[in-house]
Amino acid sequence: MLSFKGISRTVWVLSVVSLLTDAASEMLYPIMPIYLQSIGFSVVLMGVLEGVAEATAGLSKGYFGSLSDQFERRAPFVQIGYACSAFSKPLLAMMTYPVWIFFARTLDRFGKGIRTAARDALLSDESTPQTKGRVFGFHRSMDTLGAVIGPLLALLYLSFFPQHYKALFYYAVIPGLMAVIASFFLKEKKIQINQTTTSTSFFSFLQYWKKSPIVYRKLVVGLVVFTLFNSSDVFLLLRAKDTGLNDTFVIGLYIFYNLVFALFAFPIGVLADKLGLKKIFVVGLVLFAFVYAGMSLHGGFYFYVFLFFLYGLYAAATDGISKAWITNITEKEFKATAIGTFSAFQSIAALIASSLTGLIWFIWGAETAFLTTVLATIIVIVYFIISIPNTRH
Repeated sequence: MLSFKGISRTVWVLSVVSLLTDAASEMLYPIMPIYLQSIGFSVVLMGVLEGVAEATAGLSKGYFGSLSDQFERRAPFVQIGYACSAFSKPLLAMMTYPVWIFFARTLDRFGKGIRTAARDALLSDESTPQTKGRVFGFHRSMDTLGAVIGPLLALLYLSFFPQHYKALFYYAVIPGLMAVIASFFLKEKKIQINQTTTSTSFFSFLQYWKKSPIVYRKLVVGLVVFTLFNSSDVFLLLRAKDTGLNDTFVIGLYIFYNLVFALFAFPIGVLADKLGLKKIFVVGLVLFAFVYAGMSLHGGFYFYVFLFFLYGLYAAATDGISKAWITNITEKEFKATAIGTFSAFQSIAALIASSLTGLIWFIWGAETAFLTTVLATIIVIVYFIISIPNTRH
């Protein structure tokens, strides 16, 4: 039986805030590709939109992570970041011009950029090297539970008002505002990290890369290369829809994936503390390759249920685990900077990944796009096995 030992009050508050924010965001995520198609977005433009949004989030994570370490504060960045995301939701429905959609979506991701590194550093401060998997896994479980609640609310709404998508963007403000209010219950510990860096330029976090531990750089290289071929989940949803599933089934698959993710992230995190973060992460990559290979084939509803189940296990074995791994191999005074630097490189790669996948899909078809990702993932798996040393934590 799972124990909540080691899950502090701060971890609980952060997890509830993440749950509410994800409920707001995920009310919209599964209908986003459908909505964008309805207002004239092509699959290529969708890929560019998601890539630009994630790149904005990532670059700002680097800057604000460095800023969090310099100011020795976490909570203000968390609070402002969640507020930006909450107020971006209704903007997506106000106008349908591509430039406006890009602005609204980017504002949402900018909020994520402000808060993420500081939040993860706060989670790290509330854990030990022996409990990183547990703490980050619990947070991911709660966060992803919101990703179950949000689409369920969307599905309930669409059952009464089919194809009336715009109202959902306004309703999503409610859980978003609740998250902002909950974030003010955070009581962070006073941290003294003796940060000596005074530069606050937008790319000042790059200085950390030059002086970071070699094992950190090896880990980040592997994670970033993987991200180059790991496009937005939007493409998985489009694949399911293109094979004949209706909107309800597509949203249902996404809810199921997030439910699996939410249920398994905490126990897998506990398991990773016992067996080692690297072992669990590599197993997650193997599951990912299997899922994308399956996506290159045609199947029925239950075939996709199986693939999305495995995709949920992959996410549970990699998402929180990668951040726990990073915080375990970096110095205390650079926790947020290390996470932010990684996220910056990762999101630049995400820009390329989503845009490239959209282009490959458009020119050569979905099968080629998915199989390209499978090949790249196999190479990354071999790299992790050979290049990254085995450690318990």
